[in-house]
Amino acid sequence: MTEMEIIDDTLKISGWPDAENLTASKWHDCQIPFEEAHYLNGFAHADKRFHFTPDWSRMGPNFEGMPSLPDHWEVIDQTDEVHPFRLVTAPARNFLNSSFTATPTSLKREKRPTVKIHSSDAAELGTEDGAVVRLGNRLGSLLIHAEVFDGVQPGTVISEGVWPGKHFIEKVGINILISAEAAKPNGGAVFHDTAIWIRPEPATSD
Repeated sequence: MTEMEIIDDTLKISGWPDAENLTASKWHDCQIPFEEAHYLNGFAHADKRFHFTPDWSRMGPNFEGMPSLPDHWEVIDQTDEVHPFRLVTAPARNFLNSSFTATPTSLKREKRPTVKIHSSDAAELGTEDGAVVRLGNRLGSLLIHAEVFDGVQPGTVISEGVWPGKHFIEKVGINILISAEAAKPNGGAVFHDTAIWIRPEPATSD
């Protein structure tokens, strides 16, 4: 199929005007009717009312512990005496996705997996820029080079990238520290908050 045939087929399957008509009109109004958009005819419940109390059991089987009313829900890995640091696993600047970890240019720019640590935390831990530290929690641990960086808040560390495990010192990637627990009540994508401990440790390799 050509690019335009793929576009045309996708539009038709989705219930939209075909590519020829969309090209001619230049746009298609997808806005739902005013009454529906502003719930003038009620909400999508049998009684048409807005429900402050959701029935999570209708959304999925894993609903235990979810709040019964709209509220902030502390459903993250909390820091504690054993795990005093919050870990952020943000994408690296030069890694749009895992495909870029196989390109020489991106690898040269990113160099190696590191964990960014505020200078005050590094001093308290007894580590320094370029040294090897061990990160861990109840899920596992790994070795990684420290990068002293005051652009991060004390108590929070950042390991950038989507590095495959083979690039880490022990061939174990950062995801060993990240929970794979499904989101309540019915799974789906989640952003996991992660609490860890950090210990200085001699590097075994560069």
